Amino acid sequence: MEKKYQPGYYKSDRPDIKSLVDHFFEAWEKEAALSAQKEIVLPPNICFSRKIGVGALEIADLVSKDTGFPVMDREIIEYISLASDLSTRTVKIFDERYPGTGTNFFSMILGEGSFILSDFSRQLAQAVAALAGLGPLVFVGRGAHLILPRDRVLAVRLVASKEYRIKRVAKIMEQDEKLIKKEIDRVDAEQAGFFKKVFGRSDAPNEEFDLVIVRDNFPDAQHAAKLIQEAYKMKFS
Repeated sequence: MEKKYQPGYYKSDRPDIKSLVDHFFEAWEKEAALSAQKEIVLPPNICFSRKIGVGALEIADLVSKDTGFPVMDREIIEYISLASDLSTRTVKIFDERYPGTGTNFFSMILGEGSFILSDFSRQLAQAVAALAGLGPLVFVGRGAHLILPRDRVLAVRLVASKEYRIKRVAKIMEQDEKLIKKEIDRVDAEQAGFFKKVFGRSDAPNEEFDLVIVRDNFPDAQHAAKLIQEAYKMKFS
């Protein structure tokens, strides 16, 4: 039976979104009152941009395991940004950590962003910015590196040939490569549509990133994770 591919498919036992988000918020709310700061100094976060099917979430989970940085993937970011109660809760925790500074900070992020400010992109940008202030985190997708101050993120681009992506996804989903090629084409088009709609762009030039990893050359996810961790240490030491 043909199945639709969703980014992050590699790990079927991943906790459900609500459980993950509840866990994060409980930790952040406990910490916020104990770490109030007079000015905003964003923790250095890691932002992954990727071609669909390269294994970005698998690598992000490995980075998270070694560093303790929670992973904010596409589903989590959208779940928080689109749920008004969670979005409000995120900003409230941010305001508790950085009293009196949130309004100016969010105005700066929304004003400096080089993306189209539809209602959706505004919600997305505010959620990403608020989450980043609670980091360090590992963001996967949704253009987080385009939203946050460039000097406070390690921007990583993960790419691979279409052949590599098809073979990897076909193996995970146990399906014929011809069917998977259609799925890869479909999700590539969806991703391109998202970036065109939200950011007004159709490509991701290499100069936007600190590190570009070609999975064909680094097929071992652990090796890719180690490269990213070393780059993070070098940039923010």
